[in-house]
Amino acid sequence: MCRLSLARLLGSAAITALLAIGLGGCKTMGDITGSLTSKSDTAGETDPRRAAEVYGERYRTNPRDAEAALRYGTALRANGQRAQAAAVLEQASLAHPGNKQLLAAYGRALADNGNFQQAFDVLSRAHSPDNPDWRILSVQGTALDQMGKHEEARGYYASALRIAPDEPSVLSNLGMSYVLSRELPRAEETLRKAQATGRADTRVRQNLALAVGLQGRFAEAETIARADLPPDEAAANVAILKQMLARKDHPRTAARGKPPVVAQDASD
Repeated sequence: MCRLSLARLLGSAAITALLAIGLGGCKTMGDITGSLTSKSDTAGETDPRRAAEVYGERYRTNPRDAEAALRYGTALRANGQRAQAAAVLEQASLAHPGNKQLLAAYGRALADNGNFQQAFDVLSRAHSPDNPDWRILSVQGTALDQMGKHEEARGYYASALRIAPDEPSVLSNLGMSYVLSRELPRAEETLRKAQATGRADTRVRQNLALAVGLQGRFAEAETIARADLPPDEAAANVAILKQMLARKDHPRTAARGKPPVVAQDASD
């Protein structure tokens, strides 16, 4: 997302994306905290490169092997080979149009590559109204957010939270939705709620640091960021944020400007 410019802003564990407030820039989905696949999909595969080799060979031997395609695509994404992952999962989804796991993984891969409308459409086929999946609903929300449809996105987060109340990954996405629309106090409130669940990971904390820093409370943002980052890296990230906020074309001083593009929830 120009894929990782300023990717380490306030911690690469949380915001592997360009925060382009009023600065233009390119898109990324980066680290997203909710998974579209079950843990069993990648159980025992701690080395994505090895998994890509093993399942890649199995996939090439039999491209119609749905499980091999799913695991191969997942490993490719973990290795950062997102375009190749999307291509593998697309072919597998065409061969197995009723396989919802493949559709979910393909939709996620499309989102990785910035094809947000197509991702949203594919994800819509990966579950049904009578059997909704909160993870998919959350990622659909992130796709809508990246298309600028923030209110519609929040409806999907609300649906996800009805299924999984106080799920921190969904709350994190909702908080970043408010960042995108520059509703920073609401973003902070939502991210603090995610943090308070006791189940939040580093990405939620770093998203909170971002929301706090964007409000000019740099010392507090640095303190939050230091929970997961070395002090020098946390300080460097906050320094970058200060520089960005000082830009003449920052939305506080500019009549118009592109919204920030941030990583939301859709990781493995």
